[in-house]
Formats: sequence, C-alpha cells, structure tokens
Amino acid sequence: MDRRRAAAAIDEFLRAIGRDPAREASLQETGARVADAYADLCSGYSQDPGALLADNLIAQNGGVIVLRDIAITTTCPHHLMPAWGTALVGYEAIGHILGVGAIARLVDVFARRLTLQEQIGDEVAQSMWDHVHPKWVVCRLSMTHSCMTARGDRRHGASLATVALRGDRDAALRVMGPLA
Repeated sequence: MDRRRAAAAIDEFLRAIGRDPAREASLQETGARVADAYADLCSGYSQDPGALLADNLIAQNGGVIVLRDIAITTTCPHHLMPAWGTALVGYEAIGHILGVGAIARLVDVFARRLTLQEQIGDEVAQSMWDHVHPKWVVCRLSMTHSCMTARGDRRHGASLATVALRGDRDAALRVMGPLA
C-alpha cells in the first residue's frame, strides 16, 4: 500500500468537505493515521490463505471441530465503513486437522479486505474445503454494519447472520443444529 499517497488523498478529502488539516490542530496527521488504519484493515490482501492452511495442517483424525466467537472486523467495499462481530468455523476432519489459531487467522485473511460479509464466509469455507478436505465445513458470521447503523437507515442493534457450507449439509446441520 502506498501510505503517502493514501494520506494525501485523505487530506484532500478533508479539504473537499471544508476542513483544512494544515490549519486545524485536531486534523494534523489525520491523513497518515487513516492510511495506517486502512493498511491494517486491508492487510488480508498480502496473505496467502493456501500457504497458511498448508503450514498448519496436522495429520490426524479429529472428529468434529468447532471454533466459536472469533472476533472479526471487516470494511464494507460500498461505503468504506467497518463491520464487526463474530465468526464460527466448524468442520468434520478426515485425516487432517487445522490448528485453532490458523482457523482464526484464516478468517482474518479474508476479513481484512474490502469485502462483503457473504464473501468472507464463502471464501473461508471454500479454502477449508480445498485445503483441509473435511467431510463438511461451515462458516457462520454474525456482524453489525456501521453503514447500516451510522448512516442511512440507522438501525442500531441490527445484525446480519450469514452461513456458508460445503460438503455433507445434512451431517453439518445434525451436528451444528440451526445456524441462522
């Protein structure tokens, strides 16, 4: 990421809305701070999910594995506003398990991009399906979107739940129960 260029663009945005970062003490260095924040929020682009999974596979039958309450933050590509919540990733291992920290990092690889919630779950489930080869895998996300709470409809307390599933759907639902 070109942080200097991003910071200059933020400074120009501030001027476009009638604020001058050169004259207002509270806005000095805002461009650089915003650029640094988005470098973190978009850090998933520089990570390879396949390599992450390959480096953390453990040859072992593990049964059903469920990691709940994974804190997640992403950025909406439509408004560049944050969304936050939790992820659940569950799968039935066949021959390989994945370290639990790697599961959380995989969620971050896809969340730390300009992306839709639905895409995050789909990409997590597909990556697990392709690299871990479970009997089934599910990724459930429950998130609050500031583009819905801070602007537009301003529906505070509303959250969106999405579910992505690969493999034996019936077996997944028997084990996981209702996912919505």
